[in-house]
Amino acid sequence: KEVWDEITRRLGADLDPATRRANLMISGCRLAESRGRILRIGPCRIRILGETRPCNIMEDALPGLEEALREPWNGGAFGEVLEDGEIAVGDPVAWVEELTQSRGDAQERVLPAR
Repeated sequence: KEVWDEITRRLGADLDPATRRANLMISGCRLAESRGRILRIGPCRIRILGETRPCNIMEDALPGLEEALREPWNGGAFGEVLEDGEIAVGDPVAWVEELTQSRGDAQERVLPAR
């Protein structure tokens, strides 16, 4: 969310985050260079597979938005759900490190937000 807020502020617009058309918008964790890392959101674990590239719908919403979102990782990320569950606004968000895997249950440790 911090990246979205900064870009829309820089472009002089107050756009609803729903304009981005993302499935989730998080705050408190930088997505830059996160490919391969595991993000825990509430009970869910998501392995980040890559960065999302914006399309011309962003330009239709606000001139300059598509280009601003093209900067590395500004468009967000996409990933693979490793552990599903129900999430809600306000759930904790943290990077985790997979330590061991036994009988299908991953052991993990929470990493500092970066």
